[in-house]
Amino acid sequence: MLLKSPFQQEPAFTHGQAPKTGVLLCNLGTPDAPTAPALRRYLSEFLSDPRVVEIPKLLWWLILHGIILRVRPAKSALKYASVWTPDGSPLRVWTQKQATLLRGYLGERGHHVAVAHAMRYGTPSIASALDTLKAEGVTRVLVLSAYPQYSAATTASVLDAVFDWGKQVRNVPELRFVNHYHDDPGYIDALAQRISGFWQTHGRPDKLVLSFHGIPLRSLQLGDPYHCECHKTARLLAERLGLKPEQVQTTFQSRFGRAKWLEPYTEPTLHALAKAGVKRVDVFCPGFVSDCLETLEEIAMEGRDAFLSAGGEAFHYIPCVNDSPAWMGALTGIAERHLSGWPTGVSDAAALKVSQAQAKALGAPN
Repeated sequence: MLLKSPFQQEPAFTHGQAPKTGVLLCNLGTPDAPTAPALRRYLSEFLSDPRVVEIPKLLWWLILHGIILRVRPAKSALKYASVWTPDGSPLRVWTQKQATLLRGYLGERGHHVAVAHAMRYGTPSIASALDTLKAEGVTRVLVLSAYPQYSAATTASVLDAVFDWGKQVRNVPELRFVNHYHDDPGYIDALAQRISGFWQTHGRPDKLVLSFHGIPLRSLQLGDPYHCECHKTARLLAERLGLKPEQVQTTFQSRFGRAKWLEPYTEPTLHALAKAGVKRVDVFCPGFVSDCLETLEEIAMEGRDAFLSAGGEAFHYIPCVNDSPAWMGALTGIAERHLSGWPTGVSDAAALKVSQAQAKALGAPN
């Protein structure tokens, strides 16, 4: 009697084939359609992750399946429908495009690597994307999260999914991870260029609000670095834009549940600014590199309503960096630095040229 192996069958291998390097760009996830059934599947996976909700498993299972998944999917489906595009979810559209462009940008610098994208929740899953890379002969994988600021609820959850996949694989590829890039000069510059470009067309606001996704306050108290990294990003961005402290406000959005989350909350802040006589605010979300439900619906729609209904006169949402050349250049630089030392097909001359350009950009002496 043959026993079934706990490991999946390896793809065909040819002796002597050259090692191949891959990059996996990971984002949070999205439902497959703006419908209640699709949202129920997506939210069930998302909210079942213990990294996302740190409540005793049995108690949370009862709350999730007894209340939340009976009520929330239909409400969330309406919100997704308000931002859905002919090509699908904005988050999926932008993440796919970024992965495609990243492969091209790396190729222009002489790096011949496979690039795939995946969603932590929903499709394509991290496991399926890694299976695809292995089938293409990839033996080294750089896992690049689309989260500039590290949090256990996001970045570490991606790592969990990669490790869970590895438990099922006989020949696990060599792995590297990009945990954060909240203070990367290229990333900060891409954010600043997006804001500056918007202001060149629309003028400047009375107040710039930098809204980051929130996490429970308890996470900060237990040692999660997310709060500090958000504030460092905000400080560097404000300095890059030449703003005074009173011209910019850092807030946190997307609170879920009754627990206390990082403050100040975005929507109450917008309401308070309007009540205080601020006529125009611009809101930008530095922690999101792709526009999604949280930016297009929660900020550009709900945030606008909160500010204007409280007496504000002008509200502007500044789009995420998405596929802007400055951001794609920065993302390429981040990937390139973490690929250092792996065979990617780059020539010695090209590698030296890129290294010199990076050193010059960072202000290093020649």
